[in-house]
Amino acid sequence: MISLTLPDGSKRTFDGPVSGLDVAADIGPGLAKAALAVRIDGEMRDLDFLIEKDSAFSVVTSKDEDALDLIRHDAAHIMAEAVQELYPDVQVTIGPSIENGFYYDFARSDKFTPEDLVVIEKRMHEIVKRDEKIERSVRPRDEAIEFFKDMGEHYKAQLIEAIPAGEEVSLYSQGDFIDLCRGPHLPSTGRLGKAFKLTKLAGAYWRGDSNNEMLQRIYGTAWANEKQLKEYLHMVEEAEKRDHRRLGREMELFHLQEEAQGSVFWHPKGWTMYRILQDYIRGKLEDADYAEVNTPQLVDRSLWEASGHWEKFRENMFISESEDKVLAIKPMNCPCHVQIFRQGTRSYRDLPLRMAEFGSCHRNEPSGALHGIMRVRAFTQDDAHIFCTEEQITAETKAFCELLLDVYKDLGFEEVAVKFSDRPPVRAGEDETWDKAESALKEATEAAGLSWTLNPGEGAFYGPKLEFVLRDAIGRDWQCGTMQVDFVLPERLDASYIGVDGEKHRPVMLHRAILGSFERFIGILIENHAGRMPMWLAPVQVVITTITSDADEYAHEVMGALLKAGFRAELDIQNEKINFKIRKHSHAKVPAILVVGKREAEEGTVALRRLGGKDQEILAIKDAVDILAVEAKGPLA
Repeated sequence: MISLTLPDGSKRTFDGPVSGLDVAADIGPGLAKAALAVRIDGEMRDLDFLIEKDSAFSVVTSKDEDALDLIRHDAAHIMAEAVQELYPDVQVTIGPSIENGFYYDFARSDKFTPEDLVVIEKRMHEIVKRDEKIERSVRPRDEAIEFFKDMGEHYKAQLIEAIPAGEEVSLYSQGDFIDLCRGPHLPSTGRLGKAFKLTKLAGAYWRGDSNNEMLQRIYGTAWANEKQLKEYLHMVEEAEKRDHRRLGREMELFHLQEEAQGSVFWHPKGWTMYRILQDYIRGKLEDADYAEVNTPQLVDRSLWEASGHWEKFRENMFISESEDKVLAIKPMNCPCHVQIFRQGTRSYRDLPLRMAEFGSCHRNEPSGALHGIMRVRAFTQDDAHIFCTEEQITAETKAFCELLLDVYKDLGFEEVAVKFSDRPPVRAGEDETWDKAESALKEATEAAGLSWTLNPGEGAFYGPKLEFVLRDAIGRDWQCGTMQVDFVLPERLDASYIGVDGEKHRPVMLHRAILGSFERFIGILIENHAGRMPMWLAPVQVVITTITSDADEYAHEVMGALLKAGFRAELDIQNEKINFKIRKHSHAKVPAILVVGKREAEEGTVALRRLGGKDQEILAIKDAVDILAVEAKGPLA
């Protein structure tokens, strides 16, 4: 007798082994029809998996969030089947599901083209229409190696050779296509539906190693239904319109070039935006009683060895040698902040000590991972470290969370999710220390009134952390802020304070950032606002432009009034048609354009046009300045 516990706590009993599909049918025919897979004791399995012992049981349908991984993995297999039917010389390698979609890497002498994607996608729909049964089989490891070698699938054979000798290998077949895979999978190709699309081509090294041969990667996206697919494709289309790299050029904010890979050339307008944002953050930190510091760029390897970063991050550090010294350009600021804390004798009365730095850091990111100003090698963190006692962790975490949410709201982000990342497999410190740190951070997060989801194994190597995830205007998520509780680094770097008892104690170190890095966050801001920055953040807030040269002198008068009121304004008296000028400044995302001509000069007025608007408002100069001054008022005003 086998007893299965359902999600509602009820039980179903069966005389002997039973398949997941039979259990779903026993619950109800509608559920069996909707079933894509089952969960046995929390592990997803194929519908025909035979249950042989008492278990917790649930059915996976397209409404389940984790069903998307199943759908996307099957889409990858169906794509591989389509490719091999169309191009029999192709070898398949690996094809996982990824965020928002899937990919498969292929070995082929001829290059795939965008036109090929249309043909492959059409064949995929045909395979779905065939509704081929997807079946699992098991072979001994050595037999599986020979099987794939005989098929000419040498990459698959290499993958199996990495499996320990004597183990069995799981294969899945659909029609004439067979692939190495752990599963699970849909019961048949027809269950995939029509909600998929192939999106792009890329290159990828076999096993991610640049010493290996280059493969061809085909990306696609797949969803539970066509409505979700349509929404996603619309989001992608919007994202392309908002691409910060394109807008950065159009708005004359910054550029990047090969001679300084991963570093940003900030132009005057971009640097203006950068400084405004930095001044805003500095003001918030001053109000929150942070002390700003600045620490060296080059630090001897001995400090990084002592902190543990040398072992963990060495490959991402830029190294410089001077005489007999090996120096690292700092990839993070925390060890340097400990050095400031260690100068002199600290007392419990000095705590909490909130130490902030706009720290310029460098990390040797792979060139293929660089992406505009979102992923760079040279960046500035809005970094800070709070040195406190264990008893102060809750209050400091609560205060930081309130500060962070306040900043995000000012910058236009109302929807923020929190992830709790616990101990990673490779870490510094004893389990007892981690137990204490994780417990303290959970307690502090709950005291701050924040709900969170677990992000297992993703903590920093020295402590657990909170990750703050923003949702932008088109529904994309961006992980930005962090808060980490660290008992390890103060111990490793011998930081201490004198307690009430007159004895030395280790401080707790709270690592925290709100923006993460200025470069990446500015990229996020540009894309979130589609370049139409709030007026207080816009590098150029107002442009005064003339209809005819008769108004040039008056335009200078208007410009003077704006500058006196503190606006970032520009004057355009070029000999161009007014419609051309308006298009030019609208394209540059200037929030307000003041148009003046002979009539405005005679009457002392301006024609105010808003970015994105077709109408204009005739106002006296003073009224226009007063109205715009209210709109330009920043959050700290």
